[in-house]
Amino acid sequence: MRMQWQMWNGTGGINNTAIENLFKISNERKIDKAAVGTEDETSVKNNKVRSSQVAWMTDVTWVRDLLYEYIKQGNRNAFNVQVDNIADIQYTEYHASEGGHYDWHIDTFWDEQKPYDRKLSVTVQLSDPSEYEGGEFEFDETENPNSSSRSKGTVLIFPSYIRHRVKPITKGVRKSLVAWFEGPRWS
Repeated sequence: MRMQWQMWNGTGGINNTAIENLFKISNERKIDKAAVGTEDETSVKNNKVRSSQVAWMTDVTWVRDLLYEYIKQGNRNAFNVQVDNIADIQYTEYHASEGGHYDWHIDTFWDEQKPYDRKLSVTVQLSDPSEYEGGEFEFDETENPNSSSRSKGTVLIFPSYIRHRVKPITKGVRKSLVAWFEGPRWS
């Protein structure tokens, strides 16, 4: 049976030095209320689907290159899809005080007419599990990662067409980094 996701945590995940550097960069960026899909006013106001704050880090080459190393390994181990070192990268915060969550969704935009699609999604856990409650990451139609996916520095990779969500945060703030690596359109 094919693996639907790949995960690295503990010494295999992102180290604390890199996480602290990510926090420094995120503090220098404008953080905005997240949209759903396209960046339009209607989607930003739709807290039913998503409530979080985001800052974009697509221009930070060392972050993209770091995540691409995990993408290459995960792709070799499980997915075998054509993917390039081109990605959108987003720092995300889910606040309990704002009902932070992201309901069921996929990361691929099937209706777009671009010559490429989001192929592999990455999420990196930046918060220590003691800093928040709730906020579990779940897949809809495949086995879910175990509770160690909440460990600080954990990297989780999966095909962008798999439905997933972040359950509501009930206490504190959950911080993560997400990225979507592209390749030629799904056929």
